[in-house]
Amino acid sequence: MMMPINIDANGMTFFLEKHYKDAFDKISEDKRRRIIEAAISEFSEKGFVVANINVIAKNAGISIGSMYNYFDSKESLFLTIVDYGYAVLEGVISSIDLEKGNIYDKIELLVRAAQQFSKTHPELIQIYLDSASAGLGHLSEKLSRQVESITADFYRALIAEAKTDGLVADDIDAHAAAFCIDNLILLMQYSYTSGYFRERMKIFAGADALENDEKIVTGIMRFIRGGLGPTATS
Repeated sequence: MMMPINIDANGMTFFLEKHYKDAFDKISEDKRRRIIEAAISEFSEKGFVVANINVIAKNAGISIGSMYNYFDSKESLFLTIVDYGYAVLEGVISSIDLEKGNIYDKIELLVRAAQQFSKTHPELIQIYLDSASAGLGHLSEKLSRQVESITADFYRALIAEAKTDGLVADDIDAHAAAFCIDNLILLMQYSYTSGYFRERMKIFAGADALENDEKIVTGIMRFIRGGLGPTATS
């Protein structure tokens, strides 16, 4: 589950670290949008390795020289797109109230938000999936440390508070539990995006899994409640 903290760059939202050149901030919002959309389309369809920055420039309606005036390399453009995806999801998560309710209420809100985001922004999830592939190992450490530590801290804090309230078993390892919760949500996101994971979801969760959103949310939450609850280890 991606939960970034965003900053704003002249109407466009990105993650904490800036991977593009200052010149990118100075062009019109429409031009930035065309570049972002062309890059999202190319990277999501072909993956980082095969994607062609010349094609992205052409589809965005700019010269390749201008593209390199905004980005040092294809890698810096890719990182900008990954960060853009984080920021879009952060906007979705920021719109839900995570101050009210108990741990299970909050996790369910996140599950629902992640499910909806995956169905409405499949290209961004596909890019995130590609960023985690073996071929991008040199980027994985940078990306995971940027984002996942924020999410991990959030889940661990929820679990610690829930233990105090008697909603989570005392002997639950908060680190392992946070890892499991995040993996459940992340795999759900992939299952609405990747052809392989979509078919896998239907095999495990039923032929109607992709259309029956409530079934998936209910199943995930029942599993989480059973795994964390005070009676789970008694």
